[in-house]
Amino acid sequence: MRTALPPTLAGAAVALAVIAGAAPASAATAPPAPAAPAAASATPGSSALREVLFVGNNWDGTADVLEPSGSLARIGRINVIPDKDRRMLEIHLNPLKLAYFLGIRWSVGEGHDQFVDDMYSTPDGSAVVVSRPSFADVVSIDVSTGRLNWRFPVSGYRSDHMAVSPDGTRVAVSASTSNRVHVLDIRTGRETGSFATGDKPHENVFTDGGSRIWNSAIGEVNTALDDPVWDFTKGDRKITVVDAKTYRTVEVIDMRQRLDAFGRRDLSDAVRPVAFTPDESKLYFQVSFFNGFLEYDVAADRITREKTLPKNPATSENRTTWVNDSRHHGISMSPAGDKICVAGTMDDYATVVDRATLREGPLVPASKPYWATVSGDGRSCVVSESGSDSVSAIDFATGRKVANVPVGDHPQRVRLGKVAADWREPSARRE
Repeated sequence: MRTALPPTLAGAAVALAVIAGAAPASAATAPPAPAAPAAASATPGSSALREVLFVGNNWDGTADVLEPSGSLARIGRINVIPDKDRRMLEIHLNPLKLAYFLGIRWSVGEGHDQFVDDMYSTPDGSAVVVSRPSFADVVSIDVSTGRLNWRFPVSGYRSDHMAVSPDGTRVAVSASTSNRVHVLDIRTGRETGSFATGDKPHENVFTDGGSRIWNSAIGEVNTALDDPVWDFTKGDRKITVVDAKTYRTVEVIDMRQRLDAFGRRDLSDAVRPVAFTPDESKLYFQVSFFNGFLEYDVAADRITREKTLPKNPATSENRTTWVNDSRHHGISMSPAGDKICVAGTMDDYATVVDRATLREGPLVPASKPYWATVSGDGRSCVVSESGSDSVSAIDFATGRKVANVPVGDHPQRVRLGKVAADWREPSARRE
């Protein structure tokens, strides 16, 4: 049954050791209060809005803005690190921060800094809120001026995946080195609450009309101890479900027990990207090292089906070469709930799976696809191809690629959002 939850830098080797280890006790303390928000460029309802796709280009610190459907034509680009010089100075003046910064670069960053992980727009379309892993913060960027509205430093030394509440007023962000999720007012950046998680919190999802938050803790994914016999070194991996008003834990779901009962003791219990059915009765989730996904019945509290997807013969079977323990990373559900789109990250393809039969469609070639979401019109799955710096649309009905557009360096998260109908790209600036 479910369980209730009653410094001197010595090079990159030291940095890697630091990020792989536990965060010091001080990392879990509350971060400084964010700066007061700057005046908004538009007030709610002051202008018509248009739907867009935001694409986070992790390695170059930009967010491309695309048409939400059809051709996915690029509308403009936003610099999400206008304060880079200031942040870098702070990091270099603090040996511990520098150790983590370099650790992120040489582990999860694959030799690159991680400047944008996730992003959501405010309900009035005046700003985009971005988590920036290497800077361990969340910021609000005015989409008209390119300036910071507010900045929230997370506890610990790295920010990660976010989720936005159904009404668009709050964002939940994982602080991956302090094992905590912060929930922020999307307009002001002020913290409304937080809650503890398992090791290395990752994916967040609001459910039940926004009354609950699900967080998946994935444990250590940046060590070389990837053989199954070393699985016990990966940490405390679990799903924590909390009340979104009180931030008290409602339940903890240990997928290790569910996987064992289902007969898959060989699979990792590190839950990666997830997708709920429209009625939230079923959860489809990916786990570390697995080329496929599993189906979890929420009410019955058990895994009911699995889907193993084809392996690419060209993919190395050396698990230590797979990015951050992923084999497949990215899953989304069609609006009707009848199709599942999967990003086969290390196997270099994306595919649409029929939910009733679990039969996959064509394997669409894609270069290291890292995320999957749904287009504005609901007809396509939109996949970020981080290996080719592009974004593709795959038709849910046919399973065929219908669009591909170039974006910035290493696109990862793709999210639907809003900007003013007459929005134009702000001039590049640094603060």
